[in-house]
Amino acid sequence: MLPETRISRRGFLKTAGALTFSFTFAGRATQALAQEGASKFNTWVSLGADGTVTVMMPAAEMGQGVLTSLSLILAEELDADWSKVTTQYAPPIPKIYGNYHPLFQGAMLTAASVSTPGYWTSMRMGGAQARRVLLDNVAKQWNVPVSELTTEPSTVVHAASGRRVSYGDVVKFAAVPEQPPQITEADLKKPSQFRLIGRKDIPRVDVPSKTDGSAKYGIDVRLPGMLYASVLEAPFDGAKPASVESADAMKVPGVKKVLTLPFGIAVLGETVHATRKGRNALKVKWDTASGPMGRFDSERALQEYASHGRDPNVKAMTWFEKGDAPKALAGAAKKLEAEYSSVHCYHAQMEPMNCVARVAADGQSAEIWTGTQSTALAAFVASSVLKTTPDKIKVHQHLLGGGYGRRIWPDAVAQAVVLANITKEPVKLLLTREDDLAAARPRPMTYHFMKAGFDASGNLVAWNHRLVAENVDAVAAPPRFKATGGKDIIGWRGLEEPFYGVPNMLCDAVREERGVRVHAWRGIGAGYNKFAAESFLDEIAHASGKDPLALRLELTKEHPRAQAVIKAVAEMADWSKPRPKGRALGIAFSDYHESFSAGIAEVSLDQKTGKIRVHHYWIAGDAGIVVQPENAHAQLESAVVYGLSSALSEELTFKDGAVQQTNFHQYQVLRMSDVPEIHTRVIVTDHPPTGLGELGVPTVAPAIGNAVFKLTGKRLRQLPMSPARVSATLKA
Repeated sequence: MLPETRISRRGFLKTAGALTFSFTFAGRATQALAQEGASKFNTWVSLGADGTVTVMMPAAEMGQGVLTSLSLILAEELDADWSKVTTQYAPPIPKIYGNYHPLFQGAMLTAASVSTPGYWTSMRMGGAQARRVLLDNVAKQWNVPVSELTTEPSTVVHAASGRRVSYGDVVKFAAVPEQPPQITEADLKKPSQFRLIGRKDIPRVDVPSKTDGSAKYGIDVRLPGMLYASVLEAPFDGAKPASVESADAMKVPGVKKVLTLPFGIAVLGETVHATRKGRNALKVKWDTASGPMGRFDSERALQEYASHGRDPNVKAMTWFEKGDAPKALAGAAKKLEAEYSSVHCYHAQMEPMNCVARVAADGQSAEIWTGTQSTALAAFVASSVLKTTPDKIKVHQHLLGGGYGRRIWPDAVAQAVVLANITKEPVKLLLTREDDLAAARPRPMTYHFMKAGFDASGNLVAWNHRLVAENVDAVAAPPRFKATGGKDIIGWRGLEEPFYGVPNMLCDAVREERGVRVHAWRGIGAGYNKFAAESFLDEIAHASGKDPLALRLELTKEHPRAQAVIKAVAEMADWSKPRPKGRALGIAFSDYHESFSAGIAEVSLDQKTGKIRVHHYWIAGDAGIVVQPENAHAQLESAVVYGLSSALSEELTFKDGAVQQTNFHQYQVLRMSDVPEIHTRVIVTDHPPTGLGELGVPTVAPAIGNAVFKLTGKRLRQLPMSPARVSATLKA
């Protein structure tokens, strides 16, 4: 239910809530806002005398289509002519433009597939209130009851007299009321009344520029007199250069400076080529003795994770609990136990990290040009570097060439601002792929311990899933980590099993502290947690003599939406149909931020090389109301590809604290030749939207692993399911 807006105009402009909304009319309202002391606050929507509707965009566009979807939501309630709608990035003011999804609670951040659900109410209320003010102004101008007025796209209509007036013409005489109109849920459109939301013929607004090459990313920015910077990144936070030989670097034509800084060795020069050649000429020895990270070896650490998880006295924190799982396991007639694991994963975003910074002569203000998942965090970090305040930082947001969580933390912003402050010249920092990998903030390495208990009739009565991993929130969101008493909201996501009807469940986690800069990664914790859970559920089905599909339907019988996606994907793949010789199907189900998906993989296996081939992947998803149907399919396909890559080949390893892979010849990502036919079905309901961008990731790995088991009788227990691991499993 939506609350009524019973606040004054002044209070409304200054409220830091999800329903904050204001707008401008042809300059006059801007002056009125200034008189109210609100000139520093920006607006959700502006209406021009030429009919242009400008929507302020609080989220980052990184290929998920948010520039279109959020604008559509507001335009829907405004009843705007879509051809007249444009967008402008909002300034980094979380009090006005924050995302009030429960996961973010007001943070201005684009992540976790919650931009559409998080701004759904704000955008609808903003559009509806703007429309109401337009109607009120026309009613006064024409001296008719407002109840007699209706709207068509960007037009107010009085049917009784046949009069019509465009929004642009209304702007010419409109006045902003002292008290904003009160908007309630009843004032918002019902889904059956939508004119824009759900239409298949509305394309994404960012696609044309990306198609013709005119799209501007952070990497494209150039300023007059700009220096370029390349940084030989420190192998990990805390590593210090024991010795630096920079003479050869300084001999490179075009190189201007070599600076030794806490985060690495920076080479500044006149061209990208010069700085990269200079960087490669550096001879640096690192002191890696200080801190635990200098001793970190991922292969050895995974064994230690396993040992810690098996320790009955280890400290574990409960994430999800139902009934009494320990008691039910102790009294179970039969038990089943299993272990799973996953390695670190790099984001592998197409555009390496970069930022252009220009610092004022007094060092108290700056401008930055970049593509970031959080302009507010970028402004905060930049201001912290300069020891000033975020309002002194102007952030020029750009399109992101891939984010997936990597562009949340603004380390490139911090480094660029440091360099620009030292030189007092504009600096463009551009990491090489090698340095981007060295500075990776990967998905955590994980170990999982699974236990199940059955009663005398063979019914599943107890479930225990224990995760051992470093905590993402401890690194990426320390205030929230502290406020929750040490819960990893990001990394533990997907441990919970609210839609499986098992009477006794316990999902808990053991924290490892190794110093790795673990971070959010597409699908966050659900990517590895659902791999373990859905693979184990297949083991349970096999041990119980049940069909994996039938077991999932049995366990979700109280949840129609969960059942709907499972049944849909089974129909799509024709689950019961025999497959060609050498092929098999595997299934998996996942919930994710109140969205639902189910996936089926058809695979074959080269027994000699251990290479898994996925021929078909079917996925059904339910994310409530779908704003852009065609984009919904594209997002599911994209997430499936990302899930396939991490399931089959992506592996980031550490030795002595440093990333061992240097480029894509070592960090293997999925090639086009290995992409299967992907079949998608989007189930549309009247539930509020719940996000689609990552929904396709969690089911991919377990569906593949379950298919391989059906094909070979061998269970794959570690991600990625690389040829070497598969071969080792087949021989075991």
